[in-house]
Amino acid sequence: MEKSITVFTPTYNRKHTIYKCYESLLRQTSKDFTWLIIDDGSTDGTKELINEWIKENKIEIRYILQENKGMHGAHNTAHINMMTELCVCCDSDDYLSDNSIELILNNWNNIEDKSRFSGMIGIDANLEGKHLAKIPNELKETTLFDLRFKFKLRGDYKLIYRTELIKEDLYPEFAGEKYLAVGYKYFNLDVNYKLSVINDVLCYVEYLEDGGTSNKIKHYVKSPKGFSHYRKEMMKNSSLTSVKFRNAIHYVSSSTFEKNINFLSDSPAKVLTFLAIPMGIMLNIFIRLRFNFLK
Repeated sequence: MEKSITVFTPTYNRKHTIYKCYESLLRQTSKDFTWLIIDDGSTDGTKELINEWIKENKIEIRYILQENKGMHGAHNTAHINMMTELCVCCDSDDYLSDNSIELILNNWNNIEDKSRFSGMIGIDANLEGKHLAKIPNELKETTLFDLRFKFKLRGDYKLIYRTELIKEDLYPEFAGEKYLAVGYKYFNLDVNYKLSVINDVLCYVEYLEDGGTSNKIKHYVKSPKGFSHYRKEMMKNSSLTSVKFRNAIHYVSSSTFEKNINFLSDSPAKVLTFLAIPMGIMLNIFIRLRFNFLK
């Protein structure tokens, strides 16, 4: 019987944590899901562990092993291989609330005009149960863009999407780079669709602070083409000039790391990018100094 939703988990050497996701899926009050695991080249015995779970046959599991491509490459493989109406990502060090699938499917089935929606949005919490994001109670539908940039709300949300929409555009994969922020695809969908709000905890996240700033800076330096692509996409579809300009600054900085002399002609917002050049260069210099300090 075809399932209604795919829970996909990109993983890389997370044998010691992925069991939490598995156990949470075993506890689900609804079993109307497929668990799709994209193993991004693990070398820690993840494959053998997953094969044991497949043999247990307690839930439907699909396992795909690929060479290491980074998170966005794992997302691409998941998006290509999903066949259900809905999809949701659960990282290999996170786990779903016991009634998460039931809440998602009940909410989706109660929407009359599904064509207006790209999917749904719910709440993440840390392991102690503290909410990592807020959604105003009066909002029954919204967009991720509005929550981030109009309501100025930060934090972790759980996003559920219609698979047919999420499959439309794959992330570009740049040679020699392993990082591209996946969020721009969600902001792109916000241009034409809404998200239905589920104001409940859907996922528990191990919220770690182990060198996050350091890792971001290293990714920024090592994956400039990916960062430039992200910033161009954000400039294309942002409805707020302030957001466009902020992304233009980062675009100039990433283009400098990339040594792209055609960055101005490549920009979808050429005037803002021109105005952002001084601040973008200053940001680039700051990141170089910061990165060298961390090394």
